[in-house]
Amino acid sequence: MDSNLQLPTEKDMELVEFAQRIVKANGDGEVHTVGAAVRDARGRIFGGINLYHFTGGPCAELVALGHARAAGARELATIVAVGDRGRGVLAPCGRDRQVLLDHHPGIRVLVPTADGVRSIAIADLLPHSYVWADQAASSDEPGCHATARQSMYFHRDYLDAVRTGRKTTTVRFRDPVAPGPVNMVFELDEEVVLRGVVTQIISKRVDELTEQDAIADGFRDLEELHDRLRYHYPDIVPADDIAIVQFRLADA
Repeated sequence: MDSNLQLPTEKDMELVEFAQRIVKANGDGEVHTVGAAVRDARGRIFGGINLYHFTGGPCAELVALGHARAAGARELATIVAVGDRGRGVLAPCGRDRQVLLDHHPGIRVLVPTADGVRSIAIADLLPHSYVWADQAASSDEPGCHATARQSMYFHRDYLDAVRTGRKTTTVRFRDPVAPGPVNMVFELDEEVVLRGVVTQIISKRVDELTEQDAIADGFRDLEELHDRLRYHYPDIVPADDIAIVQFRLADA
């Protein structure tokens, strides 16, 4: 089996069933033929169904993304699409893959394989990909595009700690981040975005985290860090690989 592919979890299969129910209840065999479901980092599930049109109506995955956003979800973990008439899990089309990579680079996608449904990171599903240019950036040379600024999403509780420098690391699970400029997005009633720089990324297993890691992450102790990880990532287990992302606020 491809090392980038992972066996689906119980929650992944619940996501598949959710998408199946959507297309079974609302499909019509012509315009609405695919259901999708996306789960956020808090475990909430949002659905969508495609709207076929010859001009390029939205795929079910894109409708599900819009539904999640409208409901206040920001950090999305896993997505799946299921076809009608017993077609089962469907891999996303090229356009959907690019959209997922651009807007949710840490998301995992459930796809069909010869061995059954598997989970794969969007970056592995779209290798050697084009990176959407940051439309807010400018260049002195015509035709030159700046690399899109990546985003890291934070719970609202962490805003003051990041602003004051008490929190300079974040532990991430299945949420790829690269060194370099980053938008740190806080999920308030109105989004707050701080400009920052990811300075270093350290890979560890969950059971290798230390008290020092917890304190650098703004927590009282290791037990509190583990509690928050289980809150943000309900599927996480001690043997899972995580990334300790070190960052600082960008210079004004």
